[in-house]
Amino acid sequence: MKKVILFLILLSFLPAIKNAEGQATVKETVRPPAVAGTFYPSHPTDLRNMVNGFLEEAPPPEGKEPLALVVPHAGYVFSGKVAAAGFRQLNPEKIYRHIFILSPNHRTYIDGINIFTGDGFKTPLGTVPVDPLARELAAANRFISTDPAIQRQEHAIEVQLPYLQVWLKKAFTIVPIIIGGESLETTTRLAKLLQPYFNGENLFIISADFSHFPGYADAVKADRLTASALISGNPENFLKTIRKNEADFGPELATSICGWMPAITLLKLTSGKPGFVFREILYQNSGDSPYGDKEKVVGYWAIGVYWKERDAGIGTQDTEEHLSENEKRELLKLARTTIEHYLRTGIIGEPDPAQLTPVLLSKSGAFVTLMKNGELRGCIGQFVSDQPLYRTIQEMAVAAATRDNRFTPVTPPEMLRIDLEISVLTPLKRITSISDFRLGKDGIYMKKGNRSGTFLPQVADQTGWSTEEFLGHCAQDKAFIGWNGWKDKDTELYTYQALVFSEVELNHEKTGKKK
Repeated sequence: MKKVILFLILLSFLPAIKNAEGQATVKETVRPPAVAGTFYPSHPTDLRNMVNGFLEEAPPPEGKEPLALVVPHAGYVFSGKVAAAGFRQLNPEKIYRHIFILSPNHRTYIDGINIFTGDGFKTPLGTVPVDPLARELAAANRFISTDPAIQRQEHAIEVQLPYLQVWLKKAFTIVPIIIGGESLETTTRLAKLLQPYFNGENLFIISADFSHFPGYADAVKADRLTASALISGNPENFLKTIRKNEADFGPELATSICGWMPAITLLKLTSGKPGFVFREILYQNSGDSPYGDKEKVVGYWAIGVYWKERDAGIGTQDTEEHLSENEKRELLKLARTTIEHYLRTGIIGEPDPAQLTPVLLSKSGAFVTLMKNGELRGCIGQFVSDQPLYRTIQEMAVAAATRDNRFTPVTPPEMLRIDLEISVLTPLKRITSISDFRLGKDGIYMKKGNRSGTFLPQVADQTGWSTEEFLGHCAQDKAFIGWNGWKDKDTELYTYQALVFSEVELNHEKTGKKK
């Protein structure tokens, strides 16, 4: 049994073999499983039970959803617990637009990038469809190979799929990418290609095992150094560390990380850009498995990449993270073009991904207000959102123009006379005393039973109301609970702040509004 297990470990990390046959000429539509029955069970029930067992033992998520995961690709009896700890961090109900899996090559030599463009990857649990984006990327970039032979026997993408099939409840597709060779230019090219997709709507999976074949104690040390360098987010520091490890830990350490090219690509996606944080999830090595020994081990890390304060929105109470002037202009332009496009086609269009900064991709509530000749023409918003800010702005803009039941829907000619205002909100904060409310700075949201209403902070400046009038009008005119309804014991009061900006304030001709 020990010999069989050792064979499986070694099989996982065989050096790449050059393909002497050249490019395949016949397109493979569905790639069959290559390592079912060796790296993981070939029977569907056994496989599902094994993966579920690992997931049940994995640490629960801390509330944040990762944009990217670094997870191992070895046989499940060795690395299954670590891989499951990574996948457990995902929201199983989330619908991902694209899931990118970046893998090293073990079986067939490639010096560059290969994307499988067939119809799907088959596992014992069914076929995972290949995302149409895979074909689009390959067709638009001549440096990408689509030779299916490159991926025919590769296990590092395949072994990730059963975790996704078991854990995710919604349908998904994958963009399967292999990165081979040792050229940093390859990683730069790939990172540039994928940068527009590195946001909260997509998922990146980096398939990588860590130290190869040192003793147990050395593996723990080397893997700690490698993980710390990866978490630093600095590509140069990461490269320096893995090279130093291979010198310091002698010939026993064959490599610090199998998957360093995908890892470098991840670092180039995040390096120098604000808003990202790496977090360790779980570490083990094959010596921790009852099937491994401690003389020659392979290390495994699960690591996540998250937005900094992503779930807290644009700011917190008393602390604002201001949007830049360019970001404000971009949101106003997006709101206007979205409304105009929707009024013509009935469709909410997609913005240019290159314009979406980390702040615009963060989650936050927002209101969009339409003013015509100085009078209100529509206003719709939401306090919390599970979508990126730019998408919330698009949807609220369309709703304000077409679904505010106080007004008839806006017509295309009217847009020439309408000015837009956006309010990006901080999270709601429950208050128990009206002394905690600051007129002119805080908005108010009140809720009693199934009735609720709100006034944005700027309403105080627009009306000149006192605190009593502000709360009374909100209770009477918006929540419909009577002038003094806000004082009732069963009325819940919340405050929030808003970062408010408008086309008038920012010189509307630059936002795309026609004269």
